[in-house]
Amino acid sequence: MVIATRHWDRLGNGGLTFTELGLGTAPLANLYRAIGDAEAEAVMDLAWEGGVHYFDTAPLYGLGLAETRLNRFLRGKPRDEFVLSTKIGRILKATTPENRDGFGKWFDVPARKEVYDYSHDGVMRSLEFSLERLGVDRVDILYAHDLDIFNHGTQEALDARLKEFMEGGYLALEKLRDQGVIRAFGGGINEWQPCQWLAERGDFDLFLLAGRYTLLEQEALETFLPLCEAKGIGIVIGGPYNSGILATGARPGAMFNYDTAPADVMARVARIEAVCERHGVRMVDAAFRFPLGHKAVVSVIPGGQGVAEMQSNFAAARAEIPAALWEDLRAEGLLRTDAPVP
Repeated sequence: MVIATRHWDRLGNGGLTFTELGLGTAPLANLYRAIGDAEAEAVMDLAWEGGVHYFDTAPLYGLGLAETRLNRFLRGKPRDEFVLSTKIGRILKATTPENRDGFGKWFDVPARKEVYDYSHDGVMRSLEFSLERLGVDRVDILYAHDLDIFNHGTQEALDARLKEFMEGGYLALEKLRDQGVIRAFGGGINEWQPCQWLAERGDFDLFLLAGRYTLLEQEALETFLPLCEAKGIGIVIGGPYNSGILATGARPGAMFNYDTAPADVMARVARIEAVCERHGVRMVDAAFRFPLGHKAVVSVIPGGQGVAEMQSNFAAARAEIPAALWEDLRAEGLLRTDAPVP
């Protein structure tokens, strides 16, 4: 099948062409359960054959495993036929198996400690390590990873990291872009508020916003997304299913924002699901298509840990959602009235 593409060219340098469906590689790096190399490769092969040519990764994912699995997969692929993004903000340090980070989240992964580092030198070292793990000579986009309260715990701790980044790592990213080493840079962040803070203070190209502009949450429409539109900043939507619940439905144990979904979220999703059922639409299809209604959005990158999930993502990418479904969601107060729809 042919996946629709969206071209982004904020800088007038030819820009980048994203497939509307991209592949996020965290699930392929043994997130929540271990999968073998062959299974991970089967998902990536299916994605490529189906027309997915945007791949996002990070040193964090599987403590290096996502990048090394991509290495084998991308070898031999024509470099100009795909867009590749990775992230900065953490350096991985070798340690003993019992002292590694990520127990309970990453399974059967290298023994590594994560060290936050948003400095100028930290960016340069992180890029060098990523190029080595990926086995490529360049990446297209670098995102500053996890500059949010979710990861740093308090506003004060986040403020210190933002200061470190703007005084160091940001300058390195600007230099790398100006020299043509990378095509673009931005932030890969779980909250829209720090994205807006950064966009107001720097010359950012793209933000990978994880889980904060979805069928379930549209608060980013108030100030952040209009700012991006005004500045020509592209948005990649990660976590379009809010880490699971918009794909699985409001069933016991459903995941929301990397944790068990609370009762109020379960109730809201059950109402969204009921509207989708009335229109004969899978909720996961509506959840995938919804963010693409916004002009700033260039790609949606759900993860896929198995072939069945990847096939479901393909079905969502080509789904046609009746206009009446969006109207009913608005009428029931489940979708903001100012939310643009596909």
